[in-house]
Amino acid sequence: MPAPFRALSSFPSPRRPVLRAALCALALFAGAAQAEGPLGVPPAAPAPRAEAPSPEYLAAQARWKSAISAFEEADKTRLPAENGVLFVGSSTVRMWSSLAQDFSEWPVVINRGFGGSTMAECRLLVRELVLRYKPRHVLVYAGDNDLAMGRTPLQVMEDFAAFAGTVRNALPQARISFISIKPSPSRAQLLPQVQLANEMVAAYLRTQANVDYIDTFSAMMDAQGRPRAELFLKDQLHMNAEGYRLWHDVITAQLQPGAVSAPPGAPTVPAGVPATAAPGAAQGAPVASAR
Repeated sequence: MPAPFRALSSFPSPRRPVLRAALCALALFAGAAQAEGPLGVPPAAPAPRAEAPSPEYLAAQARWKSAISAFEEADKTRLPAENGVLFVGSSTVRMWSSLAQDFSEWPVVINRGFGGSTMAECRLLVRELVLRYKPRHVLVYAGDNDLAMGRTPLQVMEDFAAFAGTVRNALPQARISFISIKPSPSRAQLLPQVQLANEMVAAYLRTQANVDYIDTFSAMMDAQGRPRAELFLKDQLHMNAEGYRLWHDVITAQLQPGAVSAPPGAPTVPAGVPATAAPGAAQGAPVASAR
């Protein structure tokens, strides 16, 4: 039985049929593209014919023109060094003003959070926001805005897989970490979708090497299975300083020591995998607990 389906046994029984359907869809996609490149991304073909940008890419470019322009202007003043650690995603990343100071022990830390963005937009704008910096480690937080807009957990997982595939194709040695979608009190009605999206991404990452599923969700829930309101601002959507401290602690605890600072090309072992495990035996961090 393929590894992704063996992983289903760790999920609550009511979720297994939905996860199985999602993994089947992903397996079909990956199987059709297996000969084309890692994570289903086609390798560069000789003398490729230029293709017109897709309408959704142009829409994302137009929506985030000011944010992208601001990043470009900042880069003109001081371009971040290559081989750094890059955080990308929605306002939760953008509002982490102390990000570089909080992770000062890491190499160059780059914040490329942009407003109320979605996982779909992170996928579409990955070249502008990630690839141009040639980071050695990419941490992405997105998905809750997608769900709030009516997109499905499966779509969030598929967009993340496409995002990761583009990064892996361009930067084969880069580590990729997905920070779980947080349980915001103001979006409590979306908790089932949040949990399912997190579980789908975690199951997908169990099939990949040099990746992490960083479970912040569990630590943000109280003993009664409710979001911890004290971690959020008055809007009950964005985190306060206490919430960011919790994230810092969870992220640093779940990432294997040395993985972030390892030189390019050095062998790394995904979090939660014994050092003797084969590269293909990567396991993600624990799945967000079902409550």
